[in-house]
Amino acid sequence: MAYMTLDFQSDCLMGNTTVSVILPDKPWNEKPEKYYSNGKKYKVLWLLHGTFGDHSDWIRKSNIELYASERDLIVVMPSGLNANYANWEHFSIGFNMYDFLTQELMPLIYGWFPASDKREDNYIAGLSMGGRGTCVYAFNHPELFAGAAVLSAAPRDIEWDRKVNPQYFERTQGSIDNRGGLKEYVESYENTWRVLDEAVAAGKKLPKLYFACGKDDALYNGYLHFKEHAQEIGLEAKFEEIDGYKHEWRFWDLTIEKALDYLVGEKKK
Repeated sequence: MAYMTLDFQSDCLMGNTTVSVILPDKPWNEKPEKYYSNGKKYKVLWLLHGTFGDHSDWIRKSNIELYASERDLIVVMPSGLNANYANWEHFSIGFNMYDFLTQELMPLIYGWFPASDKREDNYIAGLSMGGRGTCVYAFNHPELFAGAAVLSAAPRDIEWDRKVNPQYFERTQGSIDNRGGLKEYVESYENTWRVLDEAVAAGKKLPKLYFACGKDDALYNGYLHFKEHAQEIGLEAKFEEIDGYKHEWRFWDLTIEKALDYLVGEKKK
């Protein structure tokens, strides 16, 4: 595989940002001049990091380069700080991560790289905060993605979360304040519990969905709460719980390969 880091000034993020990109590698039996000018457009995986992470996490801590090479995937890994993949208009001079992916990074990748912009060739996945970000993008923009994998995360039921997981609600409260209040948050794109309910009720064509969580993960009860709700509303999705794993990279490395098998399909011969 070919791997690069791309540094550029972002309008949405109001400053410089770094993105990691994995590109398919030339087969040994093909001539460079033929391979690099063949005009082929490749499938793309938009891969999101978790809290405290950045664009390098998946490269440094998983085998994503191997999994991508086996499927001829382009993988794009942005840096999102701890922004929950949301817009923070009032942070300094602005940091609009929600807008960045769809309005800036996608046009850049489609315009500068051999990347297919067709829905059926695009997938999104992430772990923890990146899993929540995956829900934000996949449920608000289902027309952009053929599949989505949510690892160690799930849409959150605000009132249930406040009662059952108060230790995690403080961060949600920050997002509520950022939106301008509880009512504004509940009605916003960040409340993926509501967004998903409305999408299912309206019969929207959602991406093919994969959810996974370790049974020893501290967020497992929230995952199970969402799984039960998903069954109640008739959501079509694959759920997978695995014994012996916590909120950890061994789990995310294991399940991103499982997710690619389920969403993208068989490895190339």
